[in-house]
Amino acid sequence: MNITFRQLRLFQALAETGSVSAAAKATHVTQPTASMQLKEMNQSVGLPLYEVIGKKVHLTDVGKDLAATARAIALSWDSFEQSVDAVKGLSRGKLRVAVVSTAKYFMPRLIGSFCRKHPAIDVSLEILNRDGVVNRLLNNLDDLYIMSMPPSDMDLHDEVLMPNPIVVIAEMTHPLCKSGRVSLKDLQHLRFILRETGSGTRMAAEQHFRKKKFRPDIRLELGSNEAVKESVAGGLGIGIVSRHALHGLDKENGVRVIDVEGFPLPSAWHMVHHASQKLSPVALAFRQHVLAQIQK
Repeated sequence: MNITFRQLRLFQALAETGSVSAAAKATHVTQPTASMQLKEMNQSVGLPLYEVIGKKVHLTDVGKDLAATARAIALSWDSFEQSVDAVKGLSRGKLRVAVVSTAKYFMPRLIGSFCRKHPAIDVSLEILNRDGVVNRLLNNLDDLYIMSMPPSDMDLHDEVLMPNPIVVIAEMTHPLCKSGRVSLKDLQHLRFILRETGSGTRMAAEQHFRKKKFRPDIRLELGSNEAVKESVAGGLGIGIVSRHALHGLDKENGVRVIDVEGFPLPSAWHMVHHASQKLSPVALAFRQHVLAQIQK
């Protein structure tokens, strides 16, 4: 097979965008040139790499393998370039970080302080729910991943950053806000507002409920902490969120933490990457920066 590095970059872009025109734009070539290059790659491999269904590109199994290979080669090359830059005393490169949505309450500040120290570094920040971050981790799309419940079935280098307490919140005028400690049994008649299935907060809550043999009456399942807080503030039920979503406060924007037996749930933020992955100089510098800032 005779496939060039530029063609691999193009195919990687095709896998990420799902469109020939978008891949051409991402790699700064014309669409006819991209189509010709992709045709040459198909011929070189001798098997179809993708098919187009309804104007959307779908990779074949061979195409998926090639895309994974292209990503690995690109990451290795980027790491080599950064190593050379480090020897030259330069500080450029690209950092790719994926974080779960609740981490948006503290990660941008850490990234901002890192960028002020290294202004020539480009940062790609993906903010998703846990399932989205795990999917990116599975496909090795980023340098580092921040989440509260790393998958236990993957070989990961895992560092605990800081606590991520999970709390119960109610609308400010709710009678529970004036009560002392209450039990889960006291919440049996109330409606719950929870994060969507697959969220780390939801997983932590469900594990606790199963352990206590408690079945919450779920009124709403929502895709963001802000939506949960607003729904609770609107009197639709009680919610479960990370305390970080309240900016560390016991009360915020019409909601207040209530004292429920067994809460806050003990959770923590983790910074992970594949155990076999060699971090680039930029990723290593960011990892050290985050750990230093967290310990202050």
